[in-house]
Amino acid sequence: MDVLGSRMLLHPSDHPRSRHFYEESLGLAVYREFGPPDHPGVVFHLGNGLLEVSGQSQDGPNAAVALWIQVRNVQKQHDRLAAAGVTILRPPVQEPWGLIECWIADPDGMRIVLVEVPPEHPLRRDPRP
Repeated sequence: MDVLGSRMLLHPSDHPRSRHFYEESLGLAVYREFGPPDHPGVVFHLGNGLLEVSGQSQDGPNAAVALWIQVRNVQKQHDRLAAAGVTILRPPVQEPWGLIECWIADPDGMRIVLVEVPPEHPLRRDPRP
């Protein structure tokens, strides 16, 4: 399979509320908008991926799915998001595997993990001789 692009699709229960969360609270940049002007879908840049927020669902998030977002400084993002009223599920903690993680929730309760890779972590270094 030649993968030319990919994105995560999210169908929120309240589109304007979710759009505001991802665009204003998280601060994701808009890649593109599509659909009717009164109810557009929106695609956000998400590092080297994309997140599409479109349509609507009453099912709510699936507990088996979480969004993983790597940031430069987890504590800084935690403090900023907590001050903005974002639901913090777990404050920043350095995990046994060495990553610093903070868990938050979007307006529908979907879990989002903010991850910082410390400078000494093996993910930052090429272990090959």
